[in-house]
Amino acid sequence: MEQSPVIPRVRLGTQGLEVSKLGFGCMGLTGSYNSPLDDAAGIAIIAHAFRRGVTFFDTSDVYGPETNEILVGKALKHLPREQVQVATKFGMRPGADGTTGVCGQPEYVRASCEASLRRLDVGYIDLYYQHRVDTTIPIEDTIGELKKLVEEGKVRYIGLSEASPDTIRRAHAVHPITAVQMEWSLWARDIEPEIVPLCRELGIGIVPYSPIGRGFFGGRGVTEQVSAQSSLQRHPRFLAENLEKNKHLYLKIEQLAKKHQCSPAQLALAWVLHQGDDTVPIPGTTKIKNLDANIDSFKVKLTYDDLEEISNQIREEDVAGGRPYNSLAHTTWKDANTPNK
Repeated sequence: MEQSPVIPRVRLGTQGLEVSKLGFGCMGLTGSYNSPLDDAAGIAIIAHAFRRGVTFFDTSDVYGPETNEILVGKALKHLPREQVQVATKFGMRPGADGTTGVCGQPEYVRASCEASLRRLDVGYIDLYYQHRVDTTIPIEDTIGELKKLVEEGKVRYIGLSEASPDTIRRAHAVHPITAVQMEWSLWARDIEPEIVPLCRELGIGIVPYSPIGRGFFGGRGVTEQVSAQSSLQRHPRFLAENLEKNKHLYLKIEQLAKKHQCSPAQLALAWVLHQGDDTVPIPGTTKIKNLDANIDSFKVKLTYDDLEEISNQIREEDVAGGRPYNSLAHTTWKDANTPNK
């Protein structure tokens, strides 16, 4: 029987944060793509991930909202805190009318951090991201407050999510940015021309979310139906006409996966894992078997030629439907990030 892979440790950015090369995105545990898990099941999957070598766990105050951080906090009680890296986020503020706004005001940054610390029930946050950039507030003001939180020991490292090159560079000039979290997968490649080179120039780690294409390369929408309650019902790429066109992409990956003796999801995740030591994807799942399968992606060894072949088979220009949802909360860096003055 083949031995289970060991998840390597890597430096995320150049500021000193060390994490497992594969992280775990906790968002789905409290509902998004599927029904939420109860506390016991959610805690169990986080504990299983840790036993398998995953130490980097990603959440946000907007997931739930708030209930995801509470669940992660409960799970942390069963883990050695000093061996776990917790990432959470602020900046997306649900409104009373059901819409989501963005806020980067310094006083909101501080209040959000204090609230996340209470919900997680921890003394510090390892990596604190601005979830979406508030273009009405100078990024220097937002990062300036985050810098104070670092100096006070409440936050160890600072990150940005879905930020433009200009915003990243300006933020990094105020305080070193440790990581940038962006969507990156075989069908979400728009960060490759500008964002990836900039991060490598500045020594910033890259944390790809949805590295399996929101489950598409695992068969969601192709071999299994999208739940009626799933937020993917509003995602352009999963809408009926676009989804039918996109199925040919899955079939291509399915054929390539046979060549590499793995599943389509494992090949898609392995492709992201092979993008560099500074790249730490954070796939999420509500199933232990899928978590184990994701970890087994480390068994898939790809050469440069393999990566080129896979990249050429799945071209972003062949994808039907845009990337963002029709809401501010899910805009991309290209949609939302005009330079904030």
